[in-house]
Amino acid sequence: MTQESKKYQFKDKLLRPQKSGDDNNWAFVVLPKEASAILPRRGRTSINGSINGEHFQALLEPDGQKSHWLKIDKTLLDASGATYGDIAQFEIQPVEQEPEPEVPADLKKALAASPDSQANWEATTTIARIDWIHWVTSAKQAKTRDKRILDACNMLAEGKKRVCCFDTSGFYSKAFSAPKIEE
Repeated sequence: MTQESKKYQFKDKLLRPQKSGDDNNWAFVVLPKEASAILPRRGRTSINGSINGEHFQALLEPDGQKSHWLKIDKTLLDASGATYGDIAQFEIQPVEQEPEPEVPADLKKALAASPDSQANWEATTTIARIDWIHWVTSAKQAKTRDKRILDACNMLAEGKKRVCCFDTSGFYSKAFSAPKIEE
């Protein structure tokens, strides 16, 4: 099946997150389960898409319910002519090749300090690197994140190519979810 045949179109309401952090000008949408079903994985995965005809590429996050959610930043909102509460037209499809993820500075520094970890990191697949990064960045506390970085470097130095026992979809561990909707 070609990527072209894996396109999925849907309409959905743009939601405002309850807690938007420092950047309070973004919206999100939870993909219908049928849209997520065309994607290659339940964890983080990249798509090419459009909202109201405005094209973009994005990394989807798992919603913990066997689907994904999409963050729509202010630039894309403005370009699409959409705002919170609007029903927008979406088209999505999996990317041909997953783009290389941005490595957080603290993980990058730790990998650079360990040649064996760095070498194995570079020998893993892009999807594996996405999962390692997801495992590190999903830590809720700084102490946990620091431990995960140390553990990741140790596991990589030992030759491990994938993070073990980490549910990237959040379905079994309930580790991930879409943002809460502002009431």
